[in-house]
Amino acid sequence: MQNDSVSSMSEQKPTIGHAIDTIIATLTGLPDDKSRELVLTAVQTHLGLTSIAKSDPPPDYPPAVVDKPRPGTPIIDIRSLKEEKQPATASQMACIVGYYLREIAVDPEHKDTIIAQDIDKYFKQAGFKLPKRPDQLLVDCKQSGYFDFISSGVYKLNAVGHNLVAHSLPKNKK
Repeated sequence: MQNDSVSSMSEQKPTIGHAIDTIIATLTGLPDDKSRELVLTAVQTHLGLTSIAKSDPPPDYPPAVVDKPRPGTPIIDIRSLKEEKQPATASQMACIVGYYLREIAVDPEHKDTIIAQDIDKYFKQAGFKLPKRPDQLLVDCKQSGYFDFISSGVYKLNAVGHNLVAHSLPKNKK
């Protein structure tokens, strides 16, 4: 069975999001931080990576930049964007996910709309607490004026949501 999953993975080009999801799922199952660090160190050594820093973009990956990134640090993943924008609420984080998908994500993750499964996936990748009902969070964000309703369960970040992420977060910026 392992050979089937390995061969099917080698036939498809993995996305960064899929790789992150797989790593997080695998490491979450380990009993403690020491075990997780041991695995990450072994992988880093196996791949010949001399150092891994949050601010270093992956090699041969086109960097995407949002408004006013940290100097010298292009934001290319949802976790970095979350850390930059510092959302205080799940609604703010949902707007960040919508913004990320439309403005920063590269194919095949790039898209103009957002659904409940995106909330689950990108909240996990960003290390943000999951809402009890991602579908209801999107409804609430629509009611707050951040998203437009497209079709059942499908929403699109509107100008109000875009401006929140691009110009109003983090709240304590100078």
